[in-house]
Amino acid sequence: MKIALMYAMPGEIESLLHGDTVQPLETVAGVRIYQVARDVIACCGGVGKVNAAMSTQLLIQRHHPDLIISVGVAGSFAALPVGTLVLAEGFLQHDVDTTAVGDPIGLVSTVNMVDFPTADFARARAAMDKTGLAYRTGIVATGDWFAVGGDRARWIADTFHPLLCEMEGGAVAQVCYRNGVPFMALKSVSDCIFSTEDTYFNFPAAMQELNRAALCFAAHLQD
Repeated sequence: MKIALMYAMPGEIESLLHGDTVQPLETVAGVRIYQVARDVIACCGGVGKVNAAMSTQLLIQRHHPDLIISVGVAGSFAALPVGTLVLAEGFLQHDVDTTAVGDPIGLVSTVNMVDFPTADFARARAAMDKTGLAYRTGIVATGDWFAVGGDRARWIADTFHPLLCEMEGGAVAQVCYRNGVPFMALKSVSDCIFSTEDTYFNFPAAMQELNRAALCFAAHLQD
């Protein structure tokens, strides 16, 4: 089974690119794609939904993965420790709003869906269990907004009840759905959105276990 790992930021994918077996495959429209392990490729697609969607379509059309996994950091609506791993149960897009024409909030009208469940969740949990790493499960909200505490964050939390908020996974999920490609996601908590601390975003701590976990997760999915 060929697995593709989707990242947004160079800092998220960086630690994967130093192994002796890592090989650059190609760069297309600014999207760099690498072979990072046997039957595992990875790309850094850029921040936000448009970049994520474009990169996902490129991966599907040019490299034909059997499964795509969105990997990266995310803010948490719950008071979780930074670095907590979260296996996503599904995604929604909090910034899609066509309620003015009678649609439910969050409805993606092209496919008439609000919720995009991840694939074969029982299998995903079994693979994560084999890694031996602690993790949580939950729903993730995606939108083109870096989430910070305030009225908008409270509205997202109260309306959709997600555990996490980030900027790419929902777009990856939508493109995978339209192409019939299974989709999963593994995230690491980088900040607590409603924290009152002055400095709360901790990217290094969020990345400490994430890529090791992602590679282990992918390997056990291939068992």
